[in-house]
Amino acid sequence: MSGALDLKDARSAEVFIAANTRPLAPPLVPEILLHLAEESLPIWQKTEEELGEMNVPPPYWAFAWAGGQALARYLLDNPERIAGKSVIDLGTGSGLTAIAASRAGARAVLAADIDALALTAIGLNAALNGVEIETTRDDLLAGAPGEVEIVLIGDLFYERELAARVMAYIEKAAAAGAQVLIGDPKRSYFPAGRFTPVAEYQVPVTRELEDAEIKRTSVWQL
Repeated sequence: MSGALDLKDARSAEVFIAANTRPLAPPLVPEILLHLAEESLPIWQKTEEELGEMNVPPPYWAFAWAGGQALARYLLDNPERIAGKSVIDLGTGSGLTAIAASRAGARAVLAADIDALALTAIGLNAALNGVEIETTRDDLLAGAPGEVEIVLIGDLFYERELAARVMAYIEKAAAAGAQVLIGDPKRSYFPAGRFTPVAEYQVPVTRELEDAEIKRTSVWQL
């Protein structure tokens, strides 16, 4: 397709994000600004059109999902859980929880997402909030966890296969001594009985995405 977005060109990705989002504060985390889409369908369509192909990763990075908001709120309100520690934020999307971890005093933060546009968005969002976040596009779930003290997960239990891979990864991480914190409103494949709730929030969300205006969401630990 002529004029398709070249993901290898970071500037083109930045232009696309700037044109289709604007800096907004997630309702539960007003301290943080993110490049967010105000409507879901237009950016979904434009992502496919601009990339010149179908079946591209949905622009999850353009929204502040309930689990991410809850986990970010928890980290900012309980910095002792994370201060001075190394952190991996799996499937980071917008980078919201990674930014919150940095704000809460984490020693090092690695934000992981397999979507190249998400990584560009994270860089823009980190700059908006005056923090530095290391990023990787590597599929961390495909390997063994490295040396890390905290694993953060927001809203990753929405597909069966992905949920199984996430569980396998975090069980290995926990066995190696890592703490695991999860923000999730009990999505379709959330493993019942596997986690202990540590906080609960009523998260304002978009009805267009969640079929609700408030999503009851918990922060859990393994």
